Amino acid sequence: MSLKTNIEKEIKQAMLAKQKDRLRGLRAIKSMIMLEETKAGSETGLSDAEELQILTKAAKQRRDSIEIFEKQGRKDLASLELTELEVISEFLPKQLSDEELTAELEAIISESGASGPKDMGKVMGMATKKLAGKADGKAISQKVKSLLNP
Repeated sequence: MSLKTNIEKEIKQAMLAKQKDRLRGLRAIKSMIMLEETKAGSETGLSDAEELQILTKAAKQRRDSIEIFEKQGRKDLASLELTELEVISEFLPKQLSDEELTAELEAIISESGASGPKDMGKVMGMATKKLAGKADGKAISQKVKSLLNP
């Protein structure tokens, strides 16, 4: 089942259960999917990778907004964004723990033959493809830096 179909089914359930916060998050996801479909202009719909990219982008936007709202003391707005982030996270793959991320990156580093900081671009290219949706790009970057710098 495609993500869009799944989201539409969840929207109906949220409407019947009168879950306003969940409904807002689901509608935001559906809106992003529809915008991407119309922008691409394809009749076949989005691939799984494109859907994952949309969800990852939406989750990152929510995290950034939460951080900004908390700095400004706007707990009300931060809680709205947090609710949407929880809904979006339901459709994302399980995030890797710190230990799992380290193990994956060490395998990628040995596979690529990287030996120092100068090889970071090569490692990051492989890591972002392999770990798409499973870890935040910022976390991957920080971990790669620490592993490549002795």
